[in-house]
Amino acid sequence: MSEAPRTLRVVLHRANAAVHFVAETGAGGRVPIDGAPTMGGEGRGARPMELLLAALGGCSAIDVIGILGKQRQTVEDLTVAVEGERAPGEPSVFTRIHVHFTVRGPADPPAVARAIALSMDKYCSVARVLEQSAAITHSHELERVAAPVGESGQA
Repeated sequence: MSEAPRTLRVVLHRANAAVHFVAETGAGGRVPIDGAPTMGGEGRGARPMELLLAALGGCSAIDVIGILGKQRQTVEDLTVAVEGERAPGEPSVFTRIHVHFTVRGPADPPAVARAIALSMDKYCSVARVLEQSAAITHSHELERVAAPVGESGQA
C-alpha cells in the first residue's frame, strides 16, 4: 500500500518596494529572502539559491543526528558546510555540490561515516531533488572528544 502524497505550503509576502520577501512556512517558520544587488536586493535575507544549499545541509544534518541518536552515538556538535557551483548563463542551476560534515563528540568513526552515507545516498529528500542537475559529493571529519565517565561514545 503506497503512502498518500503530502503537500507542503509556503507563502511569500513582499517586505519592501524592492525584492525582499518573507516566506512563511506551514510549520510556522519565517525566512527572509532577498535578491542579488543587481536585481535590487539589499542584503536583507538569503538568496533563493543559497536556500537550496541550506535546505540540503539542513535535511542531511537532521538525518545524521537522527541516525546517530538511534545508534546511541553521542554528538556534541555538528557543522555542515555546503558549497555549490552553478552553470553559466540562465538558468544558472547547480552543477556540482559538495557537503562537508564536521562532527564533534565521542561517536564511533564507522557509525558517523555510515550515518552520513545513509543520509546523502538514501534518505535526504533534498539531495534526491538536487541530484537531478548536480553531482553531489560529501566528506566528513570527526573531532573526537573523550566520552564522560561511564560512556564509550554512546548516550
